[in-house]
This record gives sequence, C-alpha cells and structure tokens, in this order.
Amino acid sequence: MAVQARLRVSQADASVLDEVGVFLGSLASRDLAVRSRQGVLHDAAAWAVRKRELTGCSSARWAGSITKSVNDQWALARRGQAGEMAWLRGQIATIEARLARPLGAKASKRDGLVRGYGSRSEWHAKSRRLQVLKDRLAAVEADWAAGRVRVVRGGKRLVHLRHHLADAGLSKGAWRGRWQAARMFLSADGESGKRFGNETIRITDAGQVTLKLPAALARLANAPHGRYVLDAQVTFEHRGAEWLDRVTANRAVAYRIHHDAVRGRWYVTASWQRTPAPVLPLNAALARGVVAVDMNDDHLAAWHLDVHGNPVGEPQRFFYDLSGSTQHRDAQIRHAITRLLHHTHRVGAAAIAIEHLDFTDGKSREQHGRSKRFRRLISRLPTARLKARLMSMTAEQNIALVAVDPAYTSRWGAQHWQQPLTTPTRTTTRHDAAAVAIGRRALGHPIRRRTAPPRDDQSDRYGHRTVHAGLETSGREGPRPRIPGPRSGVVLPGRGANAGDQRAQHRSEHAAEHEPWHQDSLPLGPQER
Repeated sequence: MAVQARLRVSQADASVLDEVGVFLGSLASRDLAVRSRQGVLHDAAAWAVRKRELTGCSSARWAGSITKSVNDQWALARRGQAGEMAWLRGQIATIEARLARPLGAKASKRDGLVRGYGSRSEWHAKSRRLQVLKDRLAAVEADWAAGRVRVVRGGKRLVHLRHHLADAGLSKGAWRGRWQAARMFLSADGESGKRFGNETIRITDAGQVTLKLPAALARLANAPHGRYVLDAQVTFEHRGAEWLDRVTANRAVAYRIHHDAVRGRWYVTASWQRTPAPVLPLNAALARGVVAVDMNDDHLAAWHLDVHGNPVGEPQRFFYDLSGSTQHRDAQIRHAITRLLHHTHRVGAAAIAIEHLDFTDGKSREQHGRSKRFRRLISRLPTARLKARLMSMTAEQNIALVAVDPAYTSRWGAQHWQQPLTTPTRTTTRHDAAAVAIGRRALGHPIRRRTAPPRDDQSDRYGHRTVHAGLETSGREGPRPRIPGPRSGVVLPGRGANAGDQRAQHRSEHAAEHEPWHQDSLPLGPQER
C-alpha cells in the first residue's frame, strides 16, 4: 500500500533536502559500483562489510536503506537479463525454424510446422538478423555468467536525453536539474515498535516531518540528536485514516521524499505492507454470479451473469484512452477499473472474471508477419498493467478475481450469444458476447448454448432438439462432429440403427415386453376363443 502527498517546503528546507539527497545519492552510486563488481559472489558477509563502510559517514539506518535499495536494483537488472535471454532464444528458435522451411510454405498445426518466408529477399534479411540475435545472446550470456549488470542510477532515458537536448527543447541546466533529482536518495524503511514507525524519516500524527541527518551533515541540524525539522506539514488525503492508525500504533511505515524537477515540487510517499486477506473459496465467490470482462484496446466490455450463466441486465462499457504519457495511461486504467468495481458492487456480485492474456511472445513480426496494425493493437493492450491493478484493487474491495483460458472466447461468444442477445432496443457487440463466454467459462458452464439438433424431427429416436450438453460430455466446447451420410437426412426403409426394432417405430410409447413378441403359427379355433 502506497499513498503520496505534496510536501510544501520552504526555500531553506529545499536546500537542506537537496544537499542531503545528493550526498546520500553519491553513497548509493558508490555502493552500486561495489555491488556490481562482486557479481554472483555476493553473500551476507559481503553485505555486512558494505553496510559498515557506509555507516561511518551516514548512519546505520541510512546504510541499511542504501544497501537494500542497491541489492533490489541489482536483482531487478538481473531479472531483466534473464527475460532478455529468454526472448532472444525464442526469437532465434522461431527464425531458424522458418529458415528451414521452403519459401512460401504454409504452417501446419497438426504437424507442428511453421510457415516459410514469402520471398528470397526476406529469407536473406532474416538470416542476417539471426546472426545479430546470436551475437546479442552471446553477450548477454557472458554478462549473466560473470554476474555483470548494466544499471544507470537516474535512468537510461535521461542519459540518452543528454545527447539530444535540442530535440527535447532543454538546456544543460534544466537537464542537470532533472539528472540530480533522479539520482537523489531520500528513502527510509520503517521499523515496528519505533516512534511513529520510522526513526530515519519520521512523520508524526500531526503531519510534522523530521529527518535524521547523516553524520557528515550534522551541522545542518535544527533539533536535538542530529535531526532536522521541516516547516512543511503533510496531510495524506487518500487512506489517511489507515496511515494514522499505523503511526499512532508505532507500526512500520516506509517513506520516500523525491523532487519533481519539471514541476518544481517536492512529494513524500508513505508505504506499508498489509496483512493478506483470507482467500475466498471459488464456489463461495461465484455463488452470487460473476461480472465477466472482455478487455479491448479502448474499453472494457462487462456483463453480469447469474449463477446459471445467464446474462442479467444490460452490458456495460468502460472506456479509457491509452495515448499520452505513462501517468495518463495509468490514470485511465485506474479510473476504468474503479467504475468496474462500482458496477460489481451495484449488481451484488462477488467475483470478476477476466481472460488470462499474455502477449509477451506474440508481439514480434515472426508471430504475425508484416501485419503492423495487428501487432500495434496487441502491443497497445495493457494486459499486465490491467491485471496487476485489478488484483490490487479487487483485494481492497473483497472481490474475487477469476482468470480463465482465453481460447476461442471471442469466436464462440459471437457465434452462440451475439445474435440471441440482440433485441430491437439493444445492439450486442462482439465484445459483449465475448464477455458472456468468459463468464460462462468462469462459472464452469459450456459456452455453446445447445447440442446439435436432430436430423429429421423431435422423435424419441434422436432426442429433443434443445437438449443441453452436460458437464460430463466430452468435447462439449469443441466443434460439432460431422455426421456422414446424405445431407437430406432421409433414412431409406429397412435402413438405420433401429431398422429391425419395431418398438422404436411406435410413436406413443415403447412396448412393455422385454422379449420380442412372436405370433402363433396356427389361428385360434372357436372353442379356444
């Protein structure tokens, strides 16, 4: 849990924060270089040595926060290396498989064959790209084996911007201000049992901010015990009551003070870890139905389904705009999810069903050829960000999140639900029908509405035409099998499965006897009657 508030500091406070942040940032940069040189040979003893080296010029708590942040940054870069190696290996395998196929060869899912390249020039260009990818993979594997990572404190984007100041419309001084603000370090982990939950950066229940100064900057203190008291007061509007409960109970709260050089503002972020809520059983979560959601590049299509899998009410659409900056896109997704949660509470459901989508391997040209429009479409879908936001926000609202297999939900939804749910006053889109398919799959119901109708009529030979497929029916969500024979369905006399069974020809009811009835060979006489 993290909440943010603006810190309206004075000029004197801003100068002190600048000096402290730059000094601690230099210590963090130096410690990152030491950690990077140690590579995979780093252990707890080496961590303790790094902390002791930083404690002399700062403090034990500042040293602990710096070394922990550096370890997390190194681990993040390490995970990035692993992801890049996996991506490169997948690209190399795909290109090699396509290069081995003849030109213009078609893919075959049955035989597991990929399609070949369309022309000789494309084959040649891909063979050159294959060598480039192999060289990149060899370099990344060498860094991985040596434990060497590529990390820039402040961000590679700012480093790249330094060489394109004219294009960005920035001066050297403006860029230097952004660079310095990005490399500052003013973060402190919380400690339960300490006063107000943090000894390094302390915010009281009244909103007063105090800062424990490093030993090298003790001359800046304006309070006892080497502390500096800011003139600004902090008020957390979002989840302020929860934050106040923690600080009054002296429970751990971590703080981070950062400077937005573009706006010229200071902010403080408070974060803490909440006790995980007990997981609601799936049957209990689906007892009141589910709100099924189909995610698209510009809106969320949602529909409420009851426990039997029937759509209830009208379909809902929650639009968002994914253009602009990262902050704008994140805010758009957050607002769309908020409206979705409000709708879920209104209809009385306790679960939301979504597709378990992952386009990590489907954004490359090798997967979709030269279809730039489709590749841009799936690249624009915020699958990972939406799932992460939805998981955190549904947990706060005690709403269960059900992820289902996305296979054929759009196709079968449009085939079986779009037309039946369209009325003179309601136009059901393909996305609305896909939401119904997602919800039925989450509830454990088949997406198909009914089995194949009989070939001729509603006789008891084939069963009623609206019989539903049971849960135990094999392949109930697969394609209908093709029945051999004439399309007219006419069964000639003496043919068919029940040709010799005269009981089946009786329209009213079957014969009661279990054995075949045989007529006597001789007629009955008058006395025998």
